[in-house]
Amino acid sequence: MTRRQSYEGVAVAVPVTVPYVRYSTHSAHWFIGHALDALVKASGIRKDDIDGLCLSSFSLVPDTAVGVTQHMGLSPRWLDHVPTGGASGVMCLRRAARAVQSGDADVVACVAADTNHVDSFRQTLGSFSNFARDATYPYGSGGPNSIFAFITANYMRTYGAKREDFGRIAVAQRHNALANANALFKKPLTLDEYMGARPIADPIHLFDCVMPCAGAEAFLVMTEQRARDLGLAHVVIRGAIERHNAYAEDPVMVRGGWGVDRADLYAQAGIAPADLDFIQTYDDYPVIVMMQFEDLGLCEKGEGPAFVQTRGLTYDGDMPNNTSGGQLSGGQAGAAGGFLGMTEAIRQLTGQAGARAVKDAAVGLVAGFGMVTYDRCLCTGAVILGKPQ
Repeated sequence: MTRRQSYEGVAVAVPVTVPYVRYSTHSAHWFIGHALDALVKASGIRKDDIDGLCLSSFSLVPDTAVGVTQHMGLSPRWLDHVPTGGASGVMCLRRAARAVQSGDADVVACVAADTNHVDSFRQTLGSFSNFARDATYPYGSGGPNSIFAFITANYMRTYGAKREDFGRIAVAQRHNALANANALFKKPLTLDEYMGARPIADPIHLFDCVMPCAGAEAFLVMTEQRARDLGLAHVVIRGAIERHNAYAEDPVMVRGGWGVDRADLYAQAGIAPADLDFIQTYDDYPVIVMMQFEDLGLCEKGEGPAFVQTRGLTYDGDMPNNTSGGQLSGGQAGAAGGFLGMTEAIRQLTGQAGARAVKDAAVGLVAGFGMVTYDRCLCTGAVILGKPQ
């Protein structure tokens, strides 16, 4: 394999969240516009200084990123639309970083946004994947809950995981969410409450599921020198990977593409998993969080249950995970869920995390996971971010 170029000289800055709402009659364009406005105001740059745009959205259709340039009065010289959902944060960052390094763009706005109302959610599910729809709908099994019930049950049979193990993940993330003003869930969650919640699709129960909502996440990518000149708190990219359709031979997903490339990821960063101060996993369901702990090398395959039983996953624990509360307790604003770990990691490493700050955090990992068919995820990615040296 050809040794990849480092991401040296690239800065990631200005984490922005357009506050989540459970339902909205505004379009995705509205949330994208507010995210761009917040980026401009928080950075002190002019809108015309944004000469690159990387966008992810499900409910933007039939428009794409190029239509947004007209709607928002932008004229970028570099443009990308990344339809990989929960993996889009990592993938937008990688593409934007390479654009900045090559000189194709000076300042790239990476934005993910979606709206949420009854009809938009129905349309998203119906058009998400023809392959998944044709494989599941004839059996009355539509939507993500049944898909992840299938994946979760298979993982439990294979590795002996219990519902309590997944509950530890959900409970820890609720603890984190209570220190995040943007999180939609405001009440503590106990393990007993998790266990007693109503079933949705066995073995999935209520608190295994994310709450669909509307909102946006965004950040800027530029050179380190530009960030310093602007006086912006920023982070640097220590390493990044992505992989698609990994382990296609597995009958049902029990591992993700992170496992293929994780040695490369840590080699780029010059660290080991034990050196991470926090991890932001993609958390559409707890079983996927557990797989990431394993596939990113925090424990061996099948040891995820033991890992969550012995490690502290809250922001003040010994292995902080999803310190914003993640999607399980913050809400899932469509494709913005794929950016949530990124904006949170930037905040943690630039002193903007407030009460949920991880003490002395200097390096963290953000993982992405997206585009699920009926039995597996197709897109995985991860990035290690750190404070500037």
